[in-house]
Amino acid sequence: MDNSSGVLLLDKVVAILGAAADAPQSLAGLCEATGIPRPTAHRLAVALEAHDLLERDEVGRFRIGPAVSALARGAGGDPLAEAAGPVLRGLRDRTGESCQVYRRQGEQRICVASAERPSGLRDTVPTGARLPLTAGSAAQILLAWEPRAQVDGFLASASFDEAVLATVRDRGWAASVAEREAGVASVSAPVRDRTGSVVAAISVSGPLERFGASPGRLHAPAVVLAARELTAALA
Repeated sequence: MDNSSGVLLLDKVVAILGAAADAPQSLAGLCEATGIPRPTAHRLAVALEAHDLLERDEVGRFRIGPAVSALARGAGGDPLAEAAGPVLRGLRDRTGESCQVYRRQGEQRICVASAERPSGLRDTVPTGARLPLTAGSAAQILLAWEPRAQVDGFLASASFDEAVLATVRDRGWAASVAEREAGVASVSAPVRDRTGSVVAAISVSGPLERFGASPGRLHAPAVVLAARELTAALA
C-alpha cells in the first residue's frame, strides 16, 4: 500500500475508510479498491461499523459513518461546519425558523450544522442526521448543478423532476412543500466554494401552517442572502 505506516492493520483500516469515503462500497468493492482479501476486509469493515466509523446504506453498501463527522468536528477539521454556525444563527433570527446546512455524502445528504428555533412548533434536524437526496429543497439544490448523468438515478424515485431542477438553477433557490415530511416546508439556496462549485445547501424549514403553500415568497430572500454570506465566509 502507498504511504505505509509500518503498522499493517492500521494501513488496512485507513484504506477501507478511504475507499468508503470515495463512494459507498460493497464488500467486493472494498476488496477491489484496497487489495485486501475478502475475509479480512469483511472483518475490519464490520468492526468499523460497530464503532460507527462505517455504516451501511439501504442496499447494504459500506459508507462513512457518523463517528467520522463527529471526529472531524472535534478536531476543528470542517471549515463548512465552523463557518455555518454564525450564518445559521443569523438566518434563524431573521426568519424565526429552524435552519440547517447540508452537504452531499454519497447518495444522501448530511446535516453538518443547524440552528433551532428556540420554542414552539419546529422542524428539528440534528447535526449528523442523514436525509435522502430524493425529497426536500436542500436535495434539489445539491442535485441541480450536478452533471445530468449523476442525477438521473435519483430522479426515478424523487419527488421532483428535471424541470424543477432547471427552475432551481434559473432562480437560484429551491422550495418544497411536504416533500420530505408531511406538514413541513422548506426553502434552500446553494453555498459555493471559491471556484463557484456548489458544495452545500443552506435551508430554513418549518411547519406548513407558518410557511404557507408558497414558502419561497416568504423566505427565499433571507435564505439567498445567508447562502451568499456563507459562500463569502468559505472564501
